Amino acid sequence: MTDFGAVERYQAYRTRRFLEQQRRFSTRLRRLRTRPARRTLVVLLCALYAAMIIIAVLTYWDITAAYWSWLGATAALLVLWPAVQIVSGRQGDAPRDALDEYELQLRNSARSIGLTITQIAAFVPAAVLIFITSGGGGSPQLAYMGGLLVVTALLIGGTSPTLILAWTRPDPEPEDGVID
Repeated sequence: MTDFGAVERYQAYRTRRFLEQQRRFSTRLRRLRTRPARRTLVVLLCALYAAMIIIAVLTYWDITAAYWSWLGATAALLVLWPAVQIVSGRQGDAPRDALDEYELQLRNSARSIGLTITQIAAFVPAAVLIFITSGGGGSPQLAYMGGLLVVTALLIGGTSPTLILAWTRPDPEPEDGVID
């Protein structure tokens, strides 16, 4: 029999931890919390994902050069992604008890879109790998390229709810103390 008490305790812990983190980060990156700044961060992250796709495809021909480019893209991702999360209030991965009804509806809608994006984006490179390797035409470069494309697809799908919410969220109210 399932112990729902454990699930509820975990949800309560997640909510407490989320609210604590939200308080701690609420004063960081103040100038980037406006809609134009958030949208700029979203566009930069989307451009980074496009670069990661191009780098993944280039690994088929030159795995060494693409390796270093992929490390650079990963470093950029480690800077951009937390910035987008901070300025968007981490609404895309917030626990349900930390959100009001409207925020919960927006989050669930964005997550639904994110799941669809993940399924489509990951299906394409997986299907290509299946069809190419089923005829015996596989190579280590192809496997590496396909793996990077699937990882990129999962990153795109996993981050898309927060990107959607960061793009669509209105500017915070000045009395909230978020804007200088």
